[in-house]
Amino acid sequence: MAVPDTEADKAALAPAVVKAVKILDLLAETPGRARALSDIARELGIAKSSTSNLCASLEEGGLVRRTESGFLLGRRAVELGSAYLAGFDQIREFYRICEESEVLRSQLVQIAMLDGARVLYLAVYEGRERFPLSASVGDRYPASATAVGTALLAELDPQRIEALFREPSHLVTLTNRSTADLESLQAKLEETRTRGYAIDDGEVHLSVLGLAVLIPSSRVGEPSFSIGASLVHPGDTQEQRDDVLDALRVAADELTRPLLVA
Repeated sequence: MAVPDTEADKAALAPAVVKAVKILDLLAETPGRARALSDIARELGIAKSSTSNLCASLEEGGLVRRTESGFLLGRRAVELGSAYLAGFDQIREFYRICEESEVLRSQLVQIAMLDGARVLYLAVYEGRERFPLSASVGDRYPASATAVGTALLAELDPQRIEALFREPSHLVTLTNRSTADLESLQAKLEETRTRGYAIDDGEVHLSVLGLAVLIPSSRVGEPSFSIGASLVHPGDTQEQRDDVLDALRVAADELTRPLLVA
């Protein structure tokens, strides 16, 4: 492929790249469900002919694959995602730490990072049975509703939070307990900072309590992460909550330590 020689040539390529990324994002929103070419074009507001050309290029690169009913993400997307995750010490160590923890080995544990007003789940340890709406690797959930998201948002100052959630649509409510307005979110984040850990009490699923703590970044240019566990209640007890929270803190300390000595 020829390298563009002029600034005009480079500028002409940028819109195509942006549209291609939008196609990948759209397919990622519904993993396992093929999207027809006409649906992709309509949802993204891109001409059908341009969409066809972009999908053909993405297919050639292995980033999407064509089926009888439409397009899905391709194997190359998985390879790139795996390569991205392999660059973080925390992700490589996450599963080992869960396995070795007497408490976490029997819990549903997640590690996530902030992605705008959402959280991206990077790894999930299934030490107990999954429940409806539990996240899988690659899922994006509203940061304002989840414990892992709240732990990450609490690291930001109130001005940054206001900028992230200026659009009311960014405060997604999943249950009647979900944080529904900016004032309530700011208050919840202040409580989280004071408490030192985050809670999701039925904001994603009414019968699930989420607990999470921050894994702060200690290298310039690398993101912070959060680690959390999901407990099904009212069957859980305060003693269990305390044990899980203590285990999450130990795990967060261990996941942070390699970066401090590197």
